[in-house]
Amino acid sequence: MKTILVTGASSGIGAATARLFLAEGWQVGLLARRREALEEVAAGHERAHVLPADVAEPGAVDGAVAALVAKTGGLDVLFNNAGVFVPAAMIDEIALEDWDRAVRVNLTGMFLAARAAFRQMRGTGGRIVNNGSISAHVPREGAVSYTVTKHAITGLTKQLALDGRSLGIACGQIDVGNARTPMLEALDHAQRAGGGGGVAMMEVEDVARSVLHMASLPPGANVLTMTVMANAMPYVGRG
Repeated sequence: MKTILVTGASSGIGAATARLFLAEGWQVGLLARRREALEEVAAGHERAHVLPADVAEPGAVDGAVAALVAKTGGLDVLFNNAGVFVPAAMIDEIALEDWDRAVRVNLTGMFLAARAAFRQMRGTGGRIVNNGSISAHVPREGAVSYTVTKHAITGLTKQLALDGRSLGIACGQIDVGNARTPMLEALDHAQRAGGGGGVAMMEVEDVARSVLHMASLPPGANVLTMTVMANAMPYVGRG
């Protein structure tokens, strides 16, 4: 029975992905800060392992991964998903606390989770799937903190794909465009309140199925990058 660790598993894409993998018979480690929310996602599944931890705390991440491996016997896949939006603003108006929070969670947190998973996969092989974003290619106005951190994840993905090659550790990235999460619904509400047309969104389950595909590939195959987007969003096109 295979094991996946999902970070940011308490809501949104992470929760949907965890539920899908449980339904598919996987052992699933659920990592996020809020134990109560994780317990709701686990819903009593004996194959669900609740791991409350802050992804930006090295000791907490290492301890959670070690605890999962002790329970399941190994780690086959990491879905490196945890991330945050911070308030939108032009660069000269961004509070340094918001910048630091974005870097701490979106970059340092993903580095720490990947590092802990990579360490466990040495000798056995495995797969890391990083949640990038369409922001890693095309930014949204006023989102410099999020955009910069997601560009950095692309670099992390390529480096891990290279460094893991000789160890049987594959690494790929899923770039998501507007899944219906609490963060995107808040943005949609704000745009509509300001007289805009809102945000075109797809369901989080569509993303989860894409992660399952990437995770289920044989060791000799890898999806380096996959873009999954709401069909109506204005990502492709020109003026």
